[in-house]
Formats: sequence, structure tokens, C-alpha cells
Amino acid sequence: MKLSKLMIAVIVFAAAVAGCGKDAAAEGSSADACLTPIPLPVAEQVAIPDSPTFTRMVARGHATVGIKVDQPGLAYKTAGNDRCGFDVDIARLISAGLGLAPEAIDYREIPTANREASIRSGEIDYYVGSYSINDKRKQQVSFAGPYLQTGQGMLVRSDETHVTGKDSLWGKKVCSTTGTTSIQRIKDQHLTQPENIIEFKVGSECLSQMMDGNVDVLTTDEAILAGYASAVPGHFKLVGELLSVERYGVGLARTDAALRNAMNDILERAAHDGTWQRLFDASLGPSGLSATPPAVDRY
Repeated sequence: MKLSKLMIAVIVFAAAVAGCGKDAAAEGSSADACLTPIPLPVAEQVAIPDSPTFTRMVARGHATVGIKVDQPGLAYKTAGNDRCGFDVDIARLISAGLGLAPEAIDYREIPTANREASIRSGEIDYYVGSYSINDKRKQQVSFAGPYLQTGQGMLVRSDETHVTGKDSLWGKKVCSTTGTTSIQRIKDQHLTQPENIIEFKVGSECLSQMMDGNVDVLTTDEAILAGYASAVPGHFKLVGELLSVERYGVGLARTDAALRNAMNDILERAAHDGTWQRLFDASLGPSGLSATPPAVDRY
């Protein structure tokens, strides 16, 4: 099977539209715009006096948020610079809960490998982008949440018959994004030869390389892979058991415990009043995934 570059563009767009949670044809949307997001009320009279990051956001009048742009269902930017996906909605939810208009967010497209540095330097106020919580990262930043639990999966071409799970990766070219726990797990567990491990700054490049036959497997979180696989049925498939449990968190300054606690309050309210489920069903639900809000980890 060989797909054209145009088909990859169709895959990415179709998944992005699915991530907006409505029928594009019924709504008359185009490839240059996301569909209307679920409204989120902006909280009033929010005060977090012990948070320097919150003070900075209020003085500026909006949040500056690190995000990804190539993950259908989670975070995708259209040709018209509109943004769709569950991570985008969580960024909006946090902003609204802090009393800042979500439509005023200044999004910054931060490469995976630069997340911690961007948070530590104050370039961004917080980061929402399939950011797995782990102890190593907690040495540099802190996390609110988790707001989603998923796991590392594997995506292959639909005609691939030899890759059935992690034990069949030896000798196969495996691709993922630089700086992720997914690619590190492939290395640490020696699942294929070092020369067969391929990394790019963005996961969509792995998809393109798999399309061209240059790589055999794209591995990252199942929530990301499902968006690709469901957009154009029959071209790609998920295989094998999950390699891990990944808990996505909102990354923020390590020393800003007051803001972390406030963000956890926002996430808990959204879980209890049904907002979290509505956002998930609208963005990731069309891919076939189902989930419930995980309990936040207060530390």
C-alpha cells in the first residue's frame, strides 16, 4: 500500500475535524477552520496571591500556553490557524477557570524536547500537550492533574503482518518523537537495534515516513495514534498491547504550588460537573476511545 502526500493531508485534516466533535459536512466547515468549541464560562474574582505565574498572567491579561500542533484529536492546527483537540480544550478549561478568557490564549508551539526549558524560563505559563507525568520531569517542573490516562501503543500500515507486539519489533524501523517517553522506552528495553530507532521533532513526520515505507512502526500514546488510524479507515492499524500507562499532566513551574493546586481544583470541578466528559467525547470520542476523568494527584 502506498499513500500520496495528499492522502496524508486528508488523514490529518479528517482527524482534526473529528477532534472537534461534530460532522464537518453537516456544519459546512472547511479545512481552514475548526468547528465551534464547547463554551466554557470564565470564572470571576479569582485570586491566587502566592502564585507569581498567575500574577504575571493577570498583568498580561491572558495565559501563554505551550501546545502541540500535529496530534489529531489532541492538539492540531489547521491551515487557517484554528486549533482543535482535547489538549486545546484542557488549556482553555484551565484559562477560563483562572478567570482569563480562553479565546485570548497566546499559544506557543514548543518542541517536545524543549518543554521543561520553556516552563523554567517563563516563556510559557503552562504546557498542555500529551505531557506524561514522571519523576524525572518532576525534578524540573511540576504537574497539575493528570487530566487523561492513556498508554504507549504502536501504529503500522494496514498490510503489515509481521509486527504484532513489542516482541516482534526486532529488526523493524521504529519511529517516534524526540524527547518522549515512548522513544526512550524503545531504547531502554532494547526492542530493536539502535540503528533502527528513528526520531523526529514532530510525530506527523513519522507518519509520512511510514507512508513512504521508510519506517515500519510509529509508536507514541494510543490517544494520538487513534486519531490517525480512525481518520481514513483501512490504511493504518493499531497492534499489540499497550507498552505503558501514561498520565497526561499540565506542566508548570516547579515552585508554583499555589497555581498547581488551583489548576487541580479546576480539573476536579470539571470532572464532577460533567465538563471533562463533554470535552473528551467531543474531541477523542469520535476515534473510538472511551475514558473517564482520572483522579488528580496532589503532592
